[in-house]
Amino acid sequence: MISAIIFVLVAAVLCGLAVLACFGIAHVAMSDSETVERDGLHPGQPAPAWSLTDSTGRRIESPPAKPLQMVVFADHSLKSFPSVVDGLKQVASPADDEMEAVILLRSANPIAEPVLRMLGLDEIPVVTGSPSLYGRYNVRVLPFVIFVDSAGTVRASSLVNHEWQIAKLRQLADLPLAEPAPSAGRRPRRLTSAAGG
Repeated sequence: MISAIIFVLVAAVLCGLAVLACFGIAHVAMSDSETVERDGLHPGQPAPAWSLTDSTGRRIESPPAKPLQMVVFADHSLKSFPSVVDGLKQVASPADDEMEAVILLRSANPIAEPVLRMLGLDEIPVVTGSPSLYGRYNVRVLPFVIFVDSAGTVRASSLVNHEWQIAKLRQLADLPLAEPAPSAGRRPRRLTSAAGG
């Protein structure tokens, strides 16, 4: 009887260590800068086509009717990125004839839209996507921004943490595409936070 209890305790400890090891490996894999650099679609690649309805019943489509669309991959956690919120407010304007903006949620989230409205992002429609749509965009880490043109081609994309990154992506999206999408072995550098912004 005692040996059975010892066996169960040892098995439980080993199982617990195995679970902790799995979490540790997943955390290291996701925090690796090269892993994050591979997220998203790169300029010149085709973006997924979709049509979704926002909370007001308005139909939002991608590729857009306007020349450019800023797809913001975010949710209520955007409140932890006040600089990104400021950047979105500066770049996204409903009066802009050249660009529209949309916030794409990964899944239904009843608190996301109220929090986003509280942050002052009232002018940007919020639509509910799906994990599979996020997967088609290759987006895992938030907040992420991808600019898509009316032909359905990605013009610029990056993980964003600062206001200046949103402005820089908008500028990059206006540049002509110089070369086709990169091969799987070579990826363009991502916008990264530099000291002093």
